[in-house]
Amino acid sequence: MGRGEKALNLTTLTDDAWLALNNVADFATGLVTPSVRLGVTGLSRAGKTVFITALVHNLIKGGRMPLFEPMATGRLARASLQPQPDDAVPRFDYEAHVADMVDERVWPSSTRQISELRLTVAYESASYFSRTLGSGKLHIDIVDYPGEWLLDLPLLTKDYATWSREAVDLSRLPNRARLAADWHRRLQAADPAAEEDEATARGLAEAFTGYLAACRADEHALSMLPPGRFLMPGDLGGSPALTFSPLILEDNRVVPRTSLRAMMERRFEAYKTHVVRPFFRDHFARLDRQIVLVDALSALNAGPHAMRDLENALADILACFRPGRTSWLASILTRRIDRILFAATKADHLHHTDHDRLQRVLKRLVKRAIKKAEFAGADIDILALAAVRATREGTVKRGGNALPTIIGTPMTGEIVDGERFDGETEIAMFPGDLPKDPESLFADLESESELEECIAQVESESKLQSLQPESKLELSRTGTDVRYVRFRPPKLERSPDGLSLTLPHIRLDRALQFLIGDKLA
Repeated sequence: MGRGEKALNLTTLTDDAWLALNNVADFATGLVTPSVRLGVTGLSRAGKTVFITALVHNLIKGGRMPLFEPMATGRLARASLQPQPDDAVPRFDYEAHVADMVDERVWPSSTRQISELRLTVAYESASYFSRTLGSGKLHIDIVDYPGEWLLDLPLLTKDYATWSREAVDLSRLPNRARLAADWHRRLQAADPAAEEDEATARGLAEAFTGYLAACRADEHALSMLPPGRFLMPGDLGGSPALTFSPLILEDNRVVPRTSLRAMMERRFEAYKTHVVRPFFRDHFARLDRQIVLVDALSALNAGPHAMRDLENALADILACFRPGRTSWLASILTRRIDRILFAATKADHLHHTDHDRLQRVLKRLVKRAIKKAEFAGADIDILALAAVRATREGTVKRGGNALPTIIGTPMTGEIVDGERFDGETEIAMFPGDLPKDPESLFADLESESELEECIAQVESESKLQSLQPESKLELSRTGTDVRYVRFRPPKLERSPDGLSLTLPHIRLDRALQFLIGDKLA
């Protein structure tokens, strides 16, 4: 089977028994008030923290969400935060993130570790019979975790030699080799059969981590970067569990138990045992619903290699999901993710006329994985959204033509057409058009001329023209580089009673309807 077409078997008999016990406990506590565990994930820059904050803020504050049926019809009575059920998991810092966006107009810090938040919703059922029994209540347990951690799950099926070979081969690809140069020099100098040495191990691990960080930088935007904790170590920073590296191995060579290879292999297995498997068993395998946020625009900016890398990363991630449906009785012992939403974020960086094209790009990215999930019985949806809308749309007449624009305030330090912005100046931009055919973005990388022609087409469509001098806004020009400028969160207007309005969004209500609407019926 092709990459991403086969689900990985990540559990042992011990894991299955542990999961069954946890599911029974969850079922028992949900007899009084049912709950749904919603997983929120995505690779770096996808907007996980912003999505959760906006979701909770709009539900608690009663935001404008016409496509979320329980709220649109007035059946949603109230939503409030409650103590989370898992005492050992950090709480998602909702209040601080709201203050960042509303008061400071800065984006909250990225997801660095797993966190959780319980939102309890009181509602009236859509069924007359159910309404006669009283109001309903649902706990929504939101589990936030870095998508990079999902890329670790396939490691559970690999030994150290296999992982080393794959990692080294990947680093030798043309778009990665230069970024891995320092690590490659250290690899060439390292003898796997030499006596184990902590200084050597640390040097290799630091160089390997540096290579992964360079791959993740905006100008490359690569996604295949396991092990995930190397870039997001949390409280494991500096520990032996993160002090290992792939090596250049000769498979048939016998090495001493005290060799560098044996040391690296031992730490690799410890990483799987003490870091990866507990995450899968205690958190990932207990989810009911899942949203996968995808920053397709950053990959598009970085070029065809980044797009292909993102496609492969999503295939590996989705091969780890446990999609499908179970009967009421079976669900007591086994959990399956029965709804998966793929969402292309930052839709506010495009004019609304391009949102359908962004959705088609995302659909192409996850095409293979969707086939697997649908076959297993899970419901799938794809949409383009902006959990917090940082721009508004406008139209400018230029040369007799109407030019669609987006209007917003670039973040401090953003550079557009050689001008560095101060975080206060508002600009109007024509962001350009995405290709009509998303398949053109996934052409064979050997056909470099076709790919360059495709990127050149996108670049030429993104060139911007100046507004008339009397305009209060400047229509910015990106030159020949396709760049989706980072904007500050919007300035919220206040109602007559002095209260701030809710965070504006694009299709957050549609996302909620798909993810939990049936639970509030």
